Amino acid sequence: MPFGELVCGSPGSGKSTYCYGKQQLFTALHRPISIVNLDPANDNIPYPCAIDISSLIKLEDVMNEFGLGPNGGMLYCMEYLEANYDWLEEQLKGLDKDDYVLFDLPGQVELSTNHPSVKNIIRKLTKSGFRLAAVHLCDAHYVTDASKYVSVLMLSLRAMLHLELPHINVLSKVDLITQYGDLDFNLDFYTEVQDLSHLENLLNQQSPRYAALNMQICSLIEDYGLVGFETLAVEDKESMLHLTRVIDKATGCVFVPPPSVGQPPDTVDASHMPATQRPNMYSLMTSAAGPIRGPRSDVRDVQERWIDAREEYDAWEKAQWRKEGLQVQEEMAKQKARIRERTPNSNANAGRT
Repeated sequence: MPFGELVCGSPGSGKSTYCYGKQQLFTALHRPISIVNLDPANDNIPYPCAIDISSLIKLEDVMNEFGLGPNGGMLYCMEYLEANYDWLEEQLKGLDKDDYVLFDLPGQVELSTNHPSVKNIIRKLTKSGFRLAAVHLCDAHYVTDASKYVSVLMLSLRAMLHLELPHINVLSKVDLITQYGDLDFNLDFYTEVQDLSHLENLLNQQSPRYAALNMQICSLIEDYGLVGFETLAVEDKESMLHLTRVIDKATGCVFVPPPSVGQPPDTVDASHMPATQRPNMYSLMTSAAGPIRGPRSDVRDVQERWIDAREEYDAWEKAQWRKEGLQVQEEMAKQKARIRERTPNSNANAGRT
């Protein structure tokens, strides 16, 4: 069975947009990918959907039949999917063995923090051979408010403890963060989650009544030492590539060679095996312990790109796009010129015949 991601997060965090961007990226990279929509309320799916839960159950039908609200109906749909897991298993068998699978979850946070259905479905998927990572999207604008940032930390920690998967927390829409005001600290303070005591003054100003409670929550988060964030701007290719590398390393996909790689001498031929069972010792030894390098791999570069010098970067990128466009136009003109040069010779030869 293939590698994959479980994409979760609160409503409006950009889950479906991320799945669509991932599908476009993987198509450009010639990596096979399939997306599974597990949100029975998602009527406007922007990406090509390989498996859709609406073929099994729809939220609107549940609400009408049982008189439930949106949240209660969503929980019922997930419990129904858990009870009918054989339907999902049968649909997944129809995918190619090397497909990278994205599971797009609903936005109800209780599904990834305390409700057991999604967790039980994950266990069944992992038992069947899937190697999954949870990608938890949080809207980046929450870091502009100290109390909201603390709530996002608590939500992320709860999801990590509940899902029990390799977990990547992501500050999505980081390219829009300047629209919500200035940051009180550099961006790396919010992504690395190192010393939350610096938030005390801000929390006292914003909600003095709950300042002590907020600091106790911060202390709890620091005691676990689990939460950290990557950043994401879906429309930025380098940002998507960096996040893909992080996820591939978390799932182990980075250590698996493509089928086209030649087999080393005196080793067992595993080219016919699924991706999750093809070993790649060279990648294992060269990249297992090393840091991920490349554009957008350093959060300071992300801050420079989207906060400190955004206008300059935007102008530079537009100039590069114009340059690439002119190069494409020149190449097309050269191809047309070659075609015109060949066409008269072909007509002349036809006339002699």
